[in-house]
Amino acid sequence: MDKKTYMYYTDILRRELIPASGCTEPIALAYASALARDLLDGRPQKIEAFISGSIIKNAKSVTVPNTGGLKGIEAAIAAGVVEGIADKKLEVLSGAAEGAGERIESFMKECPIQVRLARTEELFDITLEFEKEEHSSSVHICGHHTNVVQTKKDGEICYQQETGMTDEVQGSPMSISEIFEFASTCDLCLVQDIIERQILYNTALSRAGLEGNWGAQIGRIQWKHAGEQDTLMRARARAAAGSDARMSGCELPAVINSGSGNQGITVTMPVVEYAQALHAGREQEIRALVLANLTAIRIKQEIGCLSAYCGAVCAGCAAGAGVAYLHDAGLSVIEHTVVNGLAILSGTICDGAKPSCAAKISMAVEAGIMGFQMAQEGREFVHGEGIIKKGIENTIREVGELGREGMQQTNQVILNIMLKK
Repeated sequence: MDKKTYMYYTDILRRELIPASGCTEPIALAYASALARDLLDGRPQKIEAFISGSIIKNAKSVTVPNTGGLKGIEAAIAAGVVEGIADKKLEVLSGAAEGAGERIESFMKECPIQVRLARTEELFDITLEFEKEEHSSSVHICGHHTNVVQTKKDGEICYQQETGMTDEVQGSPMSISEIFEFASTCDLCLVQDIIERQILYNTALSRAGLEGNWGAQIGRIQWKHAGEQDTLMRARARAAAGSDARMSGCELPAVINSGSGNQGITVTMPVVEYAQALHAGREQEIRALVLANLTAIRIKQEIGCLSAYCGAVCAGCAAGAGVAYLHDAGLSVIEHTVVNGLAILSGTICDGAKPSCAAKISMAVEAGIMGFQMAQEGREFVHGEGIIKKGIENTIREVGELGREGMQQTNQVILNIMLKK
């Protein structure tokens, strides 16, 4: 592998695997809100929010952390005004002080927050407009969670960029064969800190889900019914438990993948559980997670940041690839693992961030591991069977077309259903 490609994959891991406190779509709203407040030099008296449908879908039903249990778009925007520290970006609310929920609720009563569906073709699009007496400010984020493309103060442009309106990773060259080579040969000094932080943060979040009364308690229920030797059920439970906690307002950060904490947890916890069960060394565990993370990013790269296609499916299949790596599988078995997993669950819808995400995560992990079990036995879904094409890259591209193009109308129907009173 040439040095340029080598550093490219290292940079992807460093850029994508970052901490985020809370579901990333409402946190992006809080981040934009904190920026707009800072531009205005104080709290606004009126707020208008123009938000793309996919943001509404993912922010509508999830609990915002550090708000005392408040849910939804208005709560996220208000939290950014009252408690947000913009410099912390996706951890914008991590510094909220005790009693924040009461202060946020009080502000929401004082300041009207009007939420409107943005007229945009961008899936990820947030514009917040603040007013205070004769002053105003606005912030426009587009393409991904912290990609600020324009800011204004009193109608004058303070900052603007013409490019970078889409996900940074989308469209960049990646392949599963290169990912496998990188994971197997990379200098651990370049990636170990990134992966160990992911293990530390996501394990803590998973533990919180197993120990607390979060959400629908999918992880706790599965953990209760998993025997000591039932590694698959324990892997499903640990991944689901992290989502249980995160979707219901747990303040602990997750290390994300493809812009999603749920996907980061889904990639991480099955590999961690299998590494423990197999008594894998630390180096093998880290390399397996490098493979799993980059595989998830590769699949999601074709679909885009937000879609009606459930991102947990990408992450679950990638986790299966990581588990295969822990079993010393070669490239062929890993490729068949991913293809098998995608064949099993592609078409699972994303109907927004909420407690049931934990159940979808559990099923995605099972599909990923089932894909590996099939590949171990030399069984695979082949070209011509549904959306499966010859060669893993061709299959990933077809799955991307399904999620990106084929499910556009599905996404709109889901949004319409969610907005019905």
